[in-house]
Amino acid sequence: MKLGLIGLGKMGMNLALNMQDNGHTPVGMDLNPTNLSTASAHGLATATDLTNLLDQLPTPRIVWIMVPAGKATNSVIEQLAQTLSAGDIVLDGGNSHYQDSIRHGELLASHHINFLDVGTSGGQAGARHDGNFMIGGDLATFQVVEPLFKAIAAPDGYLYTGPVGSGHYLKMVHNGIEYGMMAAIGEGFDVLQHSQFTYDNAAVAKMWNNGSVIRSWLMGLAQDAFSKDGNLDDIKGVMHSSGEGRWTLDTALDQQVATPVIAMALMMRYRSETDDTFTGKVVAALRNEFGGHAVDHE
Repeated sequence: MKLGLIGLGKMGMNLALNMQDNGHTPVGMDLNPTNLSTASAHGLATATDLTNLLDQLPTPRIVWIMVPAGKATNSVIEQLAQTLSAGDIVLDGGNSHYQDSIRHGELLASHHINFLDVGTSGGQAGARHDGNFMIGGDLATFQVVEPLFKAIAAPDGYLYTGPVGSGHYLKMVHNGIEYGMMAAIGEGFDVLQHSQFTYDNAAVAKMWNNGSVIRSWLMGLAQDAFSKDGNLDDIKGVMHSSGEGRWTLDTALDQQVATPVIAMALMMRYRSETDDTFTGKVVAALRNEFGGHAVDHE
């Protein structure tokens, strides 16, 4: 399958390489010339602008967007609405708010262009190999591109979730859960750090990740982070928030659904911006390990 991929940042580049490795042909477009050069060096086809990109694609044209949610995604969607043709397909794999995705679907549908909102999980490693995808939109449109998801996802790692918006809604809730899980891991290691005992944090994480009830990819990432810096001395405990935890909490409040763990995890992220904690160091390190998110250094 040959398709366009707009956005060759950390996630987009890895997705493109994943697609290429699994028999598909992405044509990458990015405003950053360095990203285009990197893509070319990996043997990826590239385009310097939208017209050049679309000219390289067969019909119906398939375009996957991997740019920051909000203004950047809105701008790309609006451009595609004006340049694509009836029957073409747009996929948004970024972290868009599900209500934005519903609006994007309505806009594109008014031009008879198909739209899938794709919640993408697994971080950079998942984008590169065995990703995880939550896909909302028209079922027939999903079936057209399902071979692509089958190729780049982990076994049982993609799910058609229903109408437009449902993919990003599911990813929003996923990220809310992620907030709570990372907060619990961080708090646990904070208690260890303040005990009268001297623990090897990397060894603890490794042991917990082999046979214990709390074994997980996040615990493995904790081991990786502690292996690099045993007490995370070089990292400030500032836990930045990308927004989806807040969206999950806002939605839960609208629906009068109690989510105290997610709420407190979000509050603690805000607190970390004014007072350093070891919990913050652990969560900041975990975010850096799985997603390459920036950390603040001492």
